Amino acid sequence: MTTHTPFWARPISALALLTALGACAGDGLDLDMRGRMGGPMDTSAAAATAVADRPAPDDRGVLSYPSYQVAVAKRDDTVARLADRVGLPAQELARYNGLQTGDTLRRGEIVALPRRVAEPSTSTGLSRAPAVDVATLAGNAIERAQPTTPTRTSSGTGVEPVRHQVARGETAFTIARLYNVTPRSLAEWNGLDKEFTVREGQFLLIPTSTASASASSTTTVSQPGATSSTPIPPSSATPLPEVDAEPLERAAPAAPAASSTAAADKPKPKPAKPAEPVADIGQSQAKASGEMAMPVSGAIIREYKAGVNPGVDIAASPGQPVGAAASGKVVHISEKTDGTLFMIVRHPNEVSSVYMNIADATVKNGDSVSRGQTIARVGPGSPSFLHFEVRKGLDATDPMAYLN
Repeated sequence: MTTHTPFWARPISALALLTALGACAGDGLDLDMRGRMGGPMDTSAAAATAVADRPAPDDRGVLSYPSYQVAVAKRDDTVARLADRVGLPAQELARYNGLQTGDTLRRGEIVALPRRVAEPSTSTGLSRAPAVDVATLAGNAIERAQPTTPTRTSSGTGVEPVRHQVARGETAFTIARLYNVTPRSLAEWNGLDKEFTVREGQFLLIPTSTASASASSTTTVSQPGATSSTPIPPSSATPLPEVDAEPLERAAPAAPAASSTAAADKPKPKPAKPAEPVADIGQSQAKASGEMAMPVSGAIIREYKAGVNPGVDIAASPGQPVGAAASGKVVHISEKTDGTLFMIVRHPNEVSSVYMNIADATVKNGDSVSRGQTIARVGPGSPSFLHFEVRKGLDATDPMAYLN
């Protein structure tokens, strides 16, 4: 298969981010991760994690998710033949995947679709009708700007897997280790050859665990009031409890005077001051109750999930100011091929905050920043959002633990 360096805009990979974080710490990052693991590679934990089977595509080979679509190649497929089957121009499909139109694809190989095609349905050979309209689901989720939950595929099987684009220097083994899956399961999901060969710019689906698939397929709904601590109101079938007709002075003896005095002298707790809503970058953020302030004002449209999303995605308009989540020092700014930037700010106690999909940085490497200070603006996108991460050393943590 012909291999060449793709030139289109692609998102920064998690490994590239880890490389930047390692370089910022002053000691080089071992890309093979063995030096930081204290010995030879140990894949026992990954091997013990069972992964779900890849969902079955329709007759065209299309797998459809709310965020993207991919096609699964058949035996003896070329890029041109696959493009004709899914209804896309061969040149567009080849360019998006860094291939040539005449390249032969392996059976089961994943090819990313540059734009949406008709959703899989029973008319396209899907074994059963779609459980949801994924295009409508994705649009509604963005419009409502509510926190997201695992999203089912259009065929109703499993959650949406992470789609990883291979960066320069990455291998199937480093990618598998990054997401805590086995190289074999990664190869099976993506139709890799027996050498587990990947190319720069290739899109890979990260296998989902059987636990995630099981959790997404079973939803427990509580009966109304089942989780409420409110007592059940009386009804006509159950009489009210009898009340002692004697005066209250006889029913309950007066409390000792000393107790009354102590209760009176005890200071009453002051009412908690309501949290100030975050509306703008600046002083209102500096008074936020958490250790860190929200970098932009907006709703969380994608929550943190270990091994799936290392941060949170915050809905924001292009050009909206981005504020430093906490005081610190800018240690890394890089420009991606699509023209947007990502920035790392180092804070005390080996904590770093990461800002992606930004533009027009107002600070530079080495600058000290204060909490709430504007450091950049939200980059373009449809939808437009800021990706925000908090890392302890090299490990991603839930940003909401710092923001709340």
